[in-house]
Amino acid sequence: MNILQDLKHLKHISLPTRPVICKCLIIVIGLIVLRAIVSPFLAINSSEKSFYESATLDLFPGVRKDKFVEVPQIIWGLNNQKIAFARACLTAKYLNRSLLMPSLSASLFYKEVDLLQPITFDKVFDFNKFNARCHGFARLARYSEVSNHTEPFILQKGSGRRWTVERDLDQLQQSRLGVVDGSEVIHITGKHPFLWPDHWPVKDYARIFECLALAPEVETEVVKVISKIREAGRKARHEAAISHNKNKMDGLTDLPVQYIAVHMRIEKDWMIHCKKWEQRSNLNEICSSKGEIIHKVSQITDLRRPVVVYLAVADGLLEDDSVTSGWRVGMIAYEKKKLGVTTIYDRQPYLIKSAIDFEVCARADVFVGNSFSTFSNLVVLSRTEKLYKLGKASSCGENVGLSSYAYNVIGDDGGPQRWMTDMSDISLQRISYGTNNISCH
Repeated sequence: MNILQDLKHLKHISLPTRPVICKCLIIVIGLIVLRAIVSPFLAINSSEKSFYESATLDLFPGVRKDKFVEVPQIIWGLNNQKIAFARACLTAKYLNRSLLMPSLSASLFYKEVDLLQPITFDKVFDFNKFNARCHGFARLARYSEVSNHTEPFILQKGSGRRWTVERDLDQLQQSRLGVVDGSEVIHITGKHPFLWPDHWPVKDYARIFECLALAPEVETEVVKVISKIREAGRKARHEAAISHNKNKMDGLTDLPVQYIAVHMRIEKDWMIHCKKWEQRSNLNEICSSKGEIIHKVSQITDLRRPVVVYLAVADGLLEDDSVTSGWRVGMIAYEKKKLGVTTIYDRQPYLIKSAIDFEVCARADVFVGNSFSTFSNLVVLSRTEKLYKLGKASSCGENVGLSSYAYNVIGDDGGPQRWMTDMSDISLQRISYGTNNISCH
């Protein structure tokens, strides 16, 4: 349709019909402009497309921005705090509410709750990125968004054996109705209320964890540590090239520098705990000595040697400080001191130290951990989620990249068991409390 020609013909149209034609032309021009605005989005890639599609959820009932759930300060270790945070997010989502940004715990005290050092969520994780990544699924809110028009409704969470999954779910269902839902804020309280029974499948937890991005200041520290590891890898290659026939090393020096990360659980507190655990559960695949870990890791053939082995270990709790010795030829072990990054960690509180180590392990080319460790389980969950996005639902019998292993479980080949999270699991129970029933799919 030639709009200019139609405009010229207007002077030949009778006066009564001219306003009607003008209105039609305005509508046509509006549609053309609208198409020009919308058309760029018709060619966006799949990840961008999913974001714009989820943005349309704002047009329909979703996570409400005027109703909130509040939880007490979240405590214990980093990954227990991440699980508790995800559980709070999913509970708020179930109640069709935003979660008020919780306070985490920078220090680590198991019993002396009054000694816990609080740290706001956005000092560790990026608040805005969380909401952007979780748009349409879950939402965080700031306390400034609360109008305080009504008193918070206190929701007491039970504990102990009598507080079953069924009772907890019934409480949540009742909280979606009547007086409770009329309150602007539902304040959840109780003894360790973030440990309430679980109702959400692994894939929902994975969705929340995927939305967690480190705060920019913490991300900077992660990049520094990984750069140091790769620098050590380049140095090892150079020294290997000098001591061997250089021509044989030329092809290797052109390849990206890779590293193995090992969550080495041999600290004295862990060894006491895991020995008791083995006795109670009548299992013998929970604890592993330094020698056993070195033996298992040395059997992994996914990466070319020489290769750097980064040891994620709580140095202050070690009784044996010789963790970098005894490794096989071609495997150069580093912990924080030997790597020269102790200053990065020393200026950080416990929680951020753990967050840095978690990302260093999660981004490694190969990760080796303990299947009874929550830290190791969540690292493998993160890596499994990335593999699923690449269309890889199994790592059995092949090097698919982002390989993970459990050194406490013997695999079919006698080495460490290949490990992927079961993303179809209906509960986080096995991840929270550990299991030796793991596989590579």
